[in-house]
Amino acid sequence: MRQIAISDIHGCAKTFDALLDSIGLSPLDELYLLGDYIDRGPDSKGVVDRIWALQAGGYQVFCLRGNHEEMLLEALREEMPSWMSWLNNGGDNTMRSFGFEPEASPAGIPREYLDFFENLPYYFEPDGYFLVHAGLDFRLSDPLEGLAAMLWIRDWYGELDRDWLRGRVIVHGHTPLYRPMIQHQLNNLGEFPAINIDAGCVFGLMYLNHLCAFDMGNRQLYFQKNIEHHG
Repeated sequence: MRQIAISDIHGCAKTFDALLDSIGLSPLDELYLLGDYIDRGPDSKGVVDRIWALQAGGYQVFCLRGNHEEMLLEALREEMPSWMSWLNNGGDNTMRSFGFEPEASPAGIPREYLDFFENLPYYFEPDGYFLVHAGLDFRLSDPLEGLAAMLWIRDWYGELDRDWLRGRVIVHGHTPLYRPMIQHQLNNLGEFPAINIDAGCVFGLMYLNHLCAFDMGNRQLYFQKNIEHHG
């Protein structure tokens, strides 16, 4: 059994499928997805459908909440500013993937998808690891109380509390990172216990534009170049 983490798929369903094929995902493996399934890429609906199909097929897939799922939920709950902020951060492509014009209300998204987003947890704690979308606010007496930070925080490494971690490694996404830097973090986990596996799948810059999978037990990285532009 392997324990594999992937983050920030961002509507890139074909790339997600290709990465799963390349790692040879098995029903014996545990697949942890760290949020941001939607927005920016062309097929947010397809990403969620693929997750559900894997689960229905007996695969062990565990899903966290990301800030983009949170933005969609806020767009449903609040007035114009939250809705416009979501659309401007890739929500327009999410609406298109469900067959709507971007200007339509996100309340039209089928209820089962909205329920899925609403019920996503903020973190997982498999043996030896702490999995979260963005990171932890170690300035709090209890970092587990900082739910917003788990979705949004950046530049938190300087506050990391090794005593709180008790030997665990934090795996997160949220902030796109070049592939060589992700590999550098992996090589130095013994010195600094955190790794960011967001390889910027939806961004076309050099060393981004990849989806990353991290085999936590074997401490091995896999990278799949974005293939959505192939149609």
